[in-house]
Amino acid sequence: MDMKDLSWFPGHMTKTMRSIAERLSQVDLVIETCDARIPFSSRNPELDRIIGQKPRLVVLNKADLAEEGRTTDWIRYLAKDTCRAIPVDSLHRKGLERVRAAAIDLCSARLERAAERGRIFRPVRAMVVGIPNSGKSTLINALTGRKAALVEDRPGVTRGAQWIRGEGQLELMDMPGVLWPQLGSAHRRLRLAATGAIRDDVIAIEELATETMRLLVDRYPDLLRKRYKLEDLAPSAPLLLEEAARRRGCLLPGNRADLTRFSVLFLDEVRGGVLGRMTLESPSDVPQEDA
Repeated sequence: MDMKDLSWFPGHMTKTMRSIAERLSQVDLVIETCDARIPFSSRNPELDRIIGQKPRLVVLNKADLAEEGRTTDWIRYLAKDTCRAIPVDSLHRKGLERVRAAAIDLCSARLERAAERGRIFRPVRAMVVGIPNSGKSTLINALTGRKAALVEDRPGVTRGAQWIRGEGQLELMDMPGVLWPQLGSAHRRLRLAATGAIRDDVIAIEELATETMRLLVDRYPDLLRKRYKLEDLAPSAPLLLEEAARRRGCLLPGNRADLTRFSVLFLDEVRGGVLGRMTLESPSDVPQEDA
């Protein structure tokens, strides 16, 4: 797979972009979910143009899968752009109170004006946006305390905007996950694909696994060695993938490595945190990516 040629922008995503712009006036703030393992790559740059000066809260979701120290670095980096970011583990309902408190704080002036007019219990209305598979629906269900948003471990599940009212002061508008037409650099596209933001059925799975193996050799060699009993990481990524497949017992008749079966297993384990906590990019990568 040539990461330079990878692009995924179905028609419903164009519609979602328009819907976000049209509905923005109905909300007080925007809650943007991104993947804490790839805080730069998983933020849709088109949202900056659409959202403009509307108050925004960035949720670094899946924080339990990312390195805690690296997440702290990203929070500091985002704060330089006056962007408030909060690490959250939506699946285990950690960090939710900080999200609620920050949302109310960002809208405090508007709530005070409403109170002066006698609207004491005015809700805070937030639009929840993010790329596919960033944990957006899981966050909504955790914040509302009920399974109101459809959740599956694959991108592109939510297909239409819906209001979800739960306990407390927040009212949430769930928007479908949306990518952008070109997806940025080849490195950025690889991180999106490796973490599951792009459907696997539009990508050659063995090639994606090979590129992800190469990425982890560079960033997390010890996790690879430990999980797949790889003693030598010097061979090329395709050979490492084959060796790891053999050591995991993914074999075809004739003792041939079953690369397709292992590629699926490998990517599932990377995405599920089985190898360990990992962050696939750092703030120092951003200037190069922007260039």
